[in-house]
Amino acid sequence: MVDMFDAKSIAVIGGSETKGKIGYDLMISLLNYYKGEIIPVNPKGGRIHGIPAYTSIKEHGPVDLAVIAIPAHLVPAAVEECGEIGIKNLIIISAGFKEVDGEGAELENQVVEICKNYDIDLVGPNCLGIMNTYNDMNASFAPHIAHKGNIAFMTQSGAIMAAILDYADKRNIGFSRIASLGNKAGINENDCMLNFMENENTEVITSYLEGIIDGPGFIEVCRKASQRKPIVLIKAGRTSKGSEAVSSHTGTIAGSDSAYDAAFSQCGVLRATYLEEMMDYSRALSLFPLPKGNKIAIITNAGGPGILTTDAAIKVGLEMAELTTETKERLKEVLPETASVKNPVDVLGDASPYRYTVALYIVLKDPNVDGVIYLVTPQSVTDPEGIANVAIEHANNSDKPVLCSFFGGTRCDEAERVLASKNVPNYLYPKAAVKSMKALYDYTIIKNQEYPKPPKFEVDKSIVKRIIEDAKKKGVYTLGLESFDILKAYGIPTVGTAITQTVEETIESGEEIGYPLVMKIVSPQISHKSDVGGIKLNLNNAEEVKAAYEDMMENISKKEPEADIEGVQLQKMLSHGMEVIIGMVKDPTFGPLLMFGLGGIYVEILKDVKFAIAPVNEIEANNMITGIKTHELLKGTRGNKAKDIESIAQIILRISQLVTEFPEINEFEINPLIVFEEGEGALSVDMRLILKED
Repeated sequence: MVDMFDAKSIAVIGGSETKGKIGYDLMISLLNYYKGEIIPVNPKGGRIHGIPAYTSIKEHGPVDLAVIAIPAHLVPAAVEECGEIGIKNLIIISAGFKEVDGEGAELENQVVEICKNYDIDLVGPNCLGIMNTYNDMNASFAPHIAHKGNIAFMTQSGAIMAAILDYADKRNIGFSRIASLGNKAGINENDCMLNFMENENTEVITSYLEGIIDGPGFIEVCRKASQRKPIVLIKAGRTSKGSEAVSSHTGTIAGSDSAYDAAFSQCGVLRATYLEEMMDYSRALSLFPLPKGNKIAIITNAGGPGILTTDAAIKVGLEMAELTTETKERLKEVLPETASVKNPVDVLGDASPYRYTVALYIVLKDPNVDGVIYLVTPQSVTDPEGIANVAIEHANNSDKPVLCSFFGGTRCDEAERVLASKNVPNYLYPKAAVKSMKALYDYTIIKNQEYPKPPKFEVDKSIVKRIIEDAKKKGVYTLGLESFDILKAYGIPTVGTAITQTVEETIESGEEIGYPLVMKIVSPQISHKSDVGGIKLNLNNAEEVKAAYEDMMENISKKEPEADIEGVQLQKMLSHGMEVIIGMVKDPTFGPLLMFGLGGIYVEILKDVKFAIAPVNEIEANNMITGIKTHELLKGTRGNKAKDIESIAQIILRISQLVTEFPEINEFEINPLIVFEEGEGALSVDMRLILKED
């Protein structure tokens, strides 16, 4: 099958000579650039823009690509005709499908089925089209083709494609391939990612997405692609609420965007927040060498901007390079006495292009410097264009990245134009240059990232299967302490417990377990036990156990009269250790979303947690632990000994396997897991599991 980007013949079904119609714009876009055969199709026939038009695509015969721009209700028949004559690539520009209403969704379903029957690759519907600058193909109704370059771009929004093209045109940013995916009824982001990965003219992959169709497939393909080419992506809709009600800490904290953040970090995607940021990162990655490390130098003609840039660099995780003694001595020889030869290197406000030249040359030679941020402010004697030419010479010939920030207004316009003409981007504000440098450094890590397979533990799945099936038969979908055997079946250590139904049994079991004790209510309807008085702590004798039992039953019968009380659970009260929480909530796009955090206020108030998509490997499990802001507490601080971090990682891995092997688990939490000192392990104290209702 011919790659549609390489089509040598294109039919425009709905081609027109009437201005204002999409078929007119499509014809003009192709005629202005495309060197292959163009076949207009219009029921009226005749000639369109001087080219013979066919009343039906069947009248002409097969082409490499057909672009359809006719009313939505006519599209299925046109697609059927394309299939009948063997056309394998389609772009449906037409709107009026599932983005509109149920009737449109039915039309789209018809189109999808026809494409499946004939093995047709479909882009759209409701899209702007595609471009390939390397064969001058503008199969879209964007008026101009993009500049030729090495950035590939896919977008779910046609308007974003139009905006990016205009933005890029002003800044001389080049693209290899561009695709507007529209409704993604056929080709989706995963297909496009593979296409861009294999394309020899593409060195950077960028994307604007509003949703992902196949989350696990996306992770898989991005892991492959990101080790060959950097991927910069915007996911819109960060603040929208999740569509499913959740009741666990994990679900409440996760929100709709946590899964995307976790997935992107696990498959090597560089996430941008804004379109300008996406283009900043993409330009840097497409034009500059990768730094060997994260130590940067700053060259500036003013102290204030140097300080601001230093703050920005440290904040994003870069380090200020310690210049060698030799570098500083050489700088002293060529710079004025009042110049600063420390990092940032201040060449002073009257710096000439020559002064910038020698400073940049010397700093780039320093073995401690991995990259340079090149700052210029338009002071009274500044020659922005001359200093821009210095930047161009070094940026285009150095094996270290040199990122420029000429920040000002009209006095920097010509310098920016000069830089753009030589493919050296200018970042209007130093912070943008710093973040782009960080993107370069991040990709040096991503490129060499390994993705080992998750471990496979010997477990007893039959026990878990029986517990879940028994619960469903009873119509019970929330399981708690009574289901500790699920944890035991997966080798997850639990505190010694006993579940009792009477006060006499409770007292007897308490004597066997030993004091002090914790008592918890066992009821499928009561998730947050402390809210209804369902937890009693520090019970030190039989009398306290009896009083706690009676008080608990009396209070809960008043506060939760509809709850089914199955008894109480007694546990040995643990006097030492640190509380952590490990949870999971099912994400509709990516599947099981794991969460880790410290217990207590850290999760309740600070929401200091880290997420990952299951299944996770050892690296990802450990990244979850070190990814929280308070992870240093686990390492031991202020005289406290380090906790058993390895046992936490092992439990995360086992939970990952559990929720992956039992997809009917919608939510899951161990809260708290008590972690003891290094080498002493951890114990699960409480758990809750919510099943998907049939």
